[in-house]
Amino acid sequence: MTGICIIGVGMTRFGRHRDKSLKQLSCEAVDAALIDAGLQRNQIEEIHFANCVQGYMDGQHMIRGHAIFLEQGFQGIPIFNLESGCASGSMAFHQAVRCLLSGQADVVMAVGAEKMVCDDKGKMFNAFTSAWDIARTDWQMNIIEQMAAGPIPSGSQSDKPYSPFMDVYKAEFIQHQKLYDSTVRQVAAICAKNHLHSTHNPNAQFQQAYSIDEVLNAAPITYPLTLPMCAPISDGAAAVILCKLDKAPKLGAGSRAIPVLASTTGSGRERAPEQLDQHLVTRIADKAYEMAGVAAADVDVAELHDATAVGELLETENLGLCPPGTGGEFAERGYTSLGGSMPVNVSGGLESRGHPIAATGIAQIFDLVQQLRGEAGARQVEGARIGLQCNVGGFWGVEEASAHVAILGSKKAI
Repeated sequence: MTGICIIGVGMTRFGRHRDKSLKQLSCEAVDAALIDAGLQRNQIEEIHFANCVQGYMDGQHMIRGHAIFLEQGFQGIPIFNLESGCASGSMAFHQAVRCLLSGQADVVMAVGAEKMVCDDKGKMFNAFTSAWDIARTDWQMNIIEQMAAGPIPSGSQSDKPYSPFMDVYKAEFIQHQKLYDSTVRQVAAICAKNHLHSTHNPNAQFQQAYSIDEVLNAAPITYPLTLPMCAPISDGAAAVILCKLDKAPKLGAGSRAIPVLASTTGSGRERAPEQLDQHLVTRIADKAYEMAGVAAADVDVAELHDATAVGELLETENLGLCPPGTGGEFAERGYTSLGGSMPVNVSGGLESRGHPIAATGIAQIFDLVQQLRGEAGARQVEGARIGLQCNVGGFWGVEEASAHVAILGSKKAI
């Protein structure tokens, strides 16, 4: 265990916030986290800020966090700007944990925020194209095309713009299908489950349930994905405040503090596509379980990176929550549903909660903290003691460029 705990969380509802600026969204999430922790601004000693697209969308480079937080009154303290694709928020969280472990500060805040929605859809989706090595685009696309080689059903490709990362998930699914005979219906079952969960989440961008058949018959994006299987473009922000576990009572936050049992991160590396036992997520998850002193079987609730439903299928296996090749069946049988043996994405996941990319990792932390405090309302997992978070970003070769796994525990778990 790290000896670090979370004492405050806050987030906006994710969605299309055309009437709010990035500064306003960030302020809303930060204010909620401060209220949750019972702290004042002058008690925050360091800020780690995650944002990916504001340079591209608005031209604000170099001091994105400073431009937001100095105006809000967080002046004179260290402010760090971070980006690591869709895992950016988790990297801010991880760096906050490292700061506390090093003794550089006693109370630290991590914030992730994005303002992505605009009228130019081509521009929105192009924001994702720098999340791989642009100097080696041909190399990267060749790998993805090789993974996706095989017959594709007619009518499964959209003629409208979509994120190029949907083709990455297409390739990963086809590779998994070749190895394990996974089915499109299993992917649809994951999607339907997450949309049902979202109906209980007031912070979710979408709160509409779908049947498996409705998911399968929805507008195609790219095989095997239909529209409900894919995370939407979103605006939003999330914040988390951390401190040393032994200092939480002095700050008046002891009774609701959530211990951070592990926070691990890593980067992709060269391997064969079929070597899934060497996947980045598997490697850092093994470290996280060892650090936390728990096993995958001890996890009570998980928030996983389902930028598409394929992502959740892969991660349940990579994290050891089910045996290799069984992720689709695991969901189809209801094990990952609320009330099942291993509830996953009870928030609705990225598919329903939304995906303002640098805010996503911290939003996952927000939802797990609610679960472990017993404050999740209608989506509460009964008796949740151990929560697992997995957030990934970018792509390099045959796997994500970066990833983060965190394990959180309730007070009853320590």
